[in-house]
Amino acid sequence: MKTLFAIVFIIVQVALSDAVQVEVEQGKLEGELLDLVTKDGQYYSFKGIPYAEPPIGKLRFKSPRPAAKWDGVRSATQHGSVCPQIDILTNVLIPGDEDCLFLNVYSTNLTPKTLLPVLVVIHGGGYRAGSGNVDIYGPDFILRKNMVVVTLNYRLDALGFLSLGTPEVPGNAGLKDQVEALKWVQKNIKYFGGDANRVTIMGQSAGSASVALHISSPMSKGLFHRAIALSGSPFCDWAFAIQPERRAFVLGKQLGRELEDPDELLEYLQTVSPTQLVGTSPYVIASEEINYSVLKMYHFAPVFERYEGKDSFLTKNTFVNANVDIMFGYTDQELLVGVSFIDPTLLKLYNKYPENFVPRKISSVSSPYSILDLSSKIRNYYFGNKSVDVKAIKEFITYANDATFIYDIIRYFEWLPNIGKAKKYLYQFSGVSKRNVFGSQGAQYGLTGAAHMDDLLYLFDPKAFNISLDKNSSEFEQIEQFTTLITDFAKYGDPTHDSPCNITWPEFERATMKYVDIGNTLTISSVNDNKNYNFLKNLYNSFDMTTWLNYL
Repeated sequence: MKTLFAIVFIIVQVALSDAVQVEVEQGKLEGELLDLVTKDGQYYSFKGIPYAEPPIGKLRFKSPRPAAKWDGVRSATQHGSVCPQIDILTNVLIPGDEDCLFLNVYSTNLTPKTLLPVLVVIHGGGYRAGSGNVDIYGPDFILRKNMVVVTLNYRLDALGFLSLGTPEVPGNAGLKDQVEALKWVQKNIKYFGGDANRVTIMGQSAGSASVALHISSPMSKGLFHRAIALSGSPFCDWAFAIQPERRAFVLGKQLGRELEDPDELLEYLQTVSPTQLVGTSPYVIASEEINYSVLKMYHFAPVFERYEGKDSFLTKNTFVNANVDIMFGYTDQELLVGVSFIDPTLLKLYNKYPENFVPRKISSVSSPYSILDLSSKIRNYYFGNKSVDVKAIKEFITYANDATFIYDIIRYFEWLPNIGKAKKYLYQFSGVSKRNVFGSQGAQYGLTGAAHMDDLLYLFDPKAFNISLDKNSSEFEQIEQFTTLITDFAKYGDPTHDSPCNITWPEFERATMKYVDIGNTLTISSVNDNKNYNFLKNLYNSFDMTTWLNYL
């Protein structure tokens, strides 16, 4: 009798728990059924799914391997560990675990009559921080648009982007993690109701720059069908590594081993604690230490690999241009996210060393005399006769928006060749409401707008912030508008396919440079009318980009 009671009790508990199982190639998963934050539906959640073997021991720094199979039923109700990192906004160490290559899948229907389109989200964080967890990437809003959502972790900082310039450790391990996740999606997303032939990749900041690189990487070809890039491109100063092999040896020296042989360095770096490999400062020239700024560089980022082969993500000779539709853009006040750091730290740095105003792509291959000349032109254009201090923080934000994000984003996707019938769409996000958690820092200076990452909070429900939601509010109208534009593009290759707005979104072309401003309403404008963009374009016209590329 006791045994029968126990069995009945277990059955009842399972039923009440809303547990649900799916079977993927590696084994069975048990997820859960959750309520949408909007209280108008439910969705299936599967978290902490391993898509690659733990990159530990001799696998540290190397290309990922597919996840092994498991026995029994694996619980998928909690996120897997985040990767070791220093939080980019708080500078706090998050130890995480090297065993961090997990993804999360969310779906409203596991067995639809017609498989649903899929959105794979690549998080930002300067290639040194972040995760795919619901802290930022709560999937609720996108799921309401009949999409399957996948978020993921990838290796960060030196653990993900160290390069020894050898076939064994060429660099870009973090990007290859993303490729492995996309391969997993191709093989398994059907078990969650998703269509492997309708996959859109979307990333923000470093995730956006990653998306741009996937478009050009032969390793990613065929793994996705459309691309959305929010606030980042490989042309951004912070998005590409300079002198990566030399930097690896400097790192070894800082950790106590001054070596010359890359194999010996690899063997040593595979033995140190993972927390010793995040938040390091391996400067290769003195000016980096004097002028280091998060606007200019991170020490470990994507690289051109020195060897070509099937495991090469990106080399100078293997660029491809995928025939995919692309939607890309930025927020109108990107650098409001860093106001607390800009005042006073960056203002003092730029006032003392005005050469900082020159983009790193130019300064890294230019003479001191030309750098000083260019810095004067930039400073005079943005500041006039004003001193570079807290009274000019508005001018500094405008300069930093343009030089750190906007110019390089537009320029990269303008430069990217059009292939076949692929279409491009450019946007600027300028929505403002209480959801602008990051941009609210500007209020003390009378500055308003959408900061870097603010746009994410209209696409996702960030569980870490516990933002109240009123479905009758104007901010919810903005959520509906932005999620519709994004998902229309993902489904149809046209952001205004089903949108109730009264405009037809023009394609982005080099001649007209048209884009849509996404605010409380939608308006069409042209980059050709942007004086700041034209100023920077003229500045770059005297600079040969191939010189910079050869320096990398």
